[in-house]
Amino acid sequence: MGNNKITVGLVYGGKSGEHEVSLQTAFAVMNAFDYDKYELIPFYITKQGEWRKGGKMSAPLDKVEKLKLEHGSEGTEGALSAIFSRLYGGEAAVDLMFPLLHGTFGEDGTIQGLFEMANIPYVGAGVLASAAGMDKVVMKKLFAQAGLPQCGFRYFTKSQWERNSFNLIMGVEDDLGYPCFIKPANLGSSVGISKARNRDELERAVELAFRYDVKVIVEEFVDAREVEVAVLGNQEPMASVPGEIVSSADYYDYAAKYTDGQSEMIIPALLDSEVADRLREAALIAFQAIEGSGITRADFFIRKSDGAILINEVNTMPGFTPYSMYPLLWRETGLGYQSLLDRMIELALERYESKQALSYTNEP
Repeated sequence: MGNNKITVGLVYGGKSGEHEVSLQTAFAVMNAFDYDKYELIPFYITKQGEWRKGGKMSAPLDKVEKLKLEHGSEGTEGALSAIFSRLYGGEAAVDLMFPLLHGTFGEDGTIQGLFEMANIPYVGAGVLASAAGMDKVVMKKLFAQAGLPQCGFRYFTKSQWERNSFNLIMGVEDDLGYPCFIKPANLGSSVGISKARNRDELERAVELAFRYDVKVIVEEFVDAREVEVAVLGNQEPMASVPGEIVSSADYYDYAAKYTDGQSEMIIPALLDSEVADRLREAALIAFQAIEGSGITRADFFIRKSDGAILINEVNTMPGFTPYSMYPLLWRETGLGYQSLLDRMIELALERYESKQALSYTNEP
């Protein structure tokens, strides 16, 4: 830690369909850090998966620097050697890593595994929670095991669809009906999601979802309010006030989240205190069901017909863009943006230290 500052490696971009979202998040975070406490080293991953390491940052960016940042000075070899240097007895270039990658190859446990192998602290969920939080099918199975109510769903792989699409369609129609939502099992930010109102739309939606993943999930339509709760912590997590999203679109799609800026966020959500408490409790149960750590955002439906609370999904690396719910929820709970980043880094270092104290050999 040169000059008593923590050197943070900020990783962003990536090969997933959420590359642009990751850039928005990274630039917002870079400009929010307290540079009296931290120095940043940017690690940009291209859409082709090539790593680019930039120079050390000691101040926020301007627009010209943002453009330069995507073409860092060092390629993949130099970037990875900076991460793995401590394994070879060298002085570590970074004190901890801060992945701001959304979707596959970043939020799914893969890069978390890389950091574990490099023996370097990192912000956010671990390998297991990241993988479970990315795979909507596995996630829903864990929620069911934890006793959390959720909407009806079916899932299938691409090979199953190619062999038996007719019976799969019949199953969706019998169990879920129309309208229904079709999603890639392993993606976020509403990429590849469609709403189907009939069989033709269902077939087209499934084909679209298979462009992004080899497994697809189909969920029943729920006429509901959409409410989200932020979770922060490791072994003793805390839940924020709930916030409600009123989408500008037919549903909360990619454009509504990131580009048109028209969706309204109501924070705190207008809820009875008892309902708000139940949502916060359910968010903590969901966090623990996936064995979360660091941060998670839990998304819920409140069904309009009977007020039932249904867990929809969790996001282990929620966005920090100007439109993002996660930091806004904590701001309204009493934790500002910069303090939130500080706490996330503290949690990463705490978890790392606790793991370093474990024994990995079979010695008496």
